Amino acid sequence: MELFWLAIGTIAVGVFGCVAWFWGSNWVLDRIYPPRGPHAGDNIRKANQIRPWLFLGPAILFLGVYLVYPIFDSLWRSVHDARGGRFVGTSNYTWLMADGKFRESFRNNMVWLLVVPALSTLFGLIAAQLTDRLRWGNIGKSLIFMPMAISFVGAGVIWKFIYEYRAPGESQIGLLNAIVQALGGEPQLWLTLIPWNNFFLMIVLVWIQTGFAMVILSAALRGIPEETIEAAILDGASPWQVFFKIKVPQIMGTIAVVWTTITIVVLKVFDIVFVMTNGQWGTQVLANLMYDWMFRGTPDYGRGSAIAIILMVLVTPIMIWNIVNARREVR
Repeated sequence: MELFWLAIGTIAVGVFGCVAWFWGSNWVLDRIYPPRGPHAGDNIRKANQIRPWLFLGPAILFLGVYLVYPIFDSLWRSVHDARGGRFVGTSNYTWLMADGKFRESFRNNMVWLLVVPALSTLFGLIAAQLTDRLRWGNIGKSLIFMPMAISFVGAGVIWKFIYEYRAPGESQIGLLNAIVQALGGEPQLWLTLIPWNNFFLMIVLVWIQTGFAMVILSAALRGIPEETIEAAILDGASPWQVFFKIKVPQIMGTIAVVWTTITIVVLKVFDIVFVMTNGQWGTQVLANLMYDWMFRGTPDYGRGSAIAIILMVLVTPIMIWNIVNARREVR
């Protein structure tokens, strides 16, 4: 209950704080440069030059404190020892390359990269096409999009119950094992089955991200000019040909943006692995490994920061490409 009221208080302070800043900063600016009197024109011009910075200022400040500063701090820590007291150069990065757990985490992240964006985008595209053609499509869209409203931690808890295991003969509370046992099979410890347990974790993120892909791709499909579709139908194109040869090529830019956005999410995946397996049984990923070194046992900020920098190096090029491509789409 304490956490509930803390969350409510945080939301209230945030919302009313923004309103107070918006009103108060404008009020002060209008007092410094009043929009009336003999110098009204000059005051309005000066106020209009300053006003945008009143709203950009807090955002730039918070980005600097919570994004730019941590980057440089992590870089500094990554070339120092566990406590940051001694310069060790590239030793932490050399250790990473030789560490078995890092190689496992990197390999798992690459598999996640191959599977999750591809399946999420594919299922999202199929869902977008089908729901746009059905009378009850909006209801279907709502149901498919609903997992996006669930936090990754919440989704991990839900799916952990789905994979839950009880000994053979006992009542299975896990949905998957209940189905397997009802069909005459043996219940399994799904989250310990190497390497398939990685794919069972990936299903959770695909389940969440399919709704995101569907919404974006549905909007793109609706933006396709009807003339091109009608012309293809008049030329005798089948529904499959219309979809794959007319529609998909016209939204390929949007598909790429969706794919890369999900890719960034995948590279930073942490919550699902932390909640469901905690990186055990061959399911470790980079973000969870970083957390282990930074905050578990005897913290080693040097090694944890080195993993954080590796993650940033992997994410940054994709993020830049995504922004450039999105701007190109807008133009």
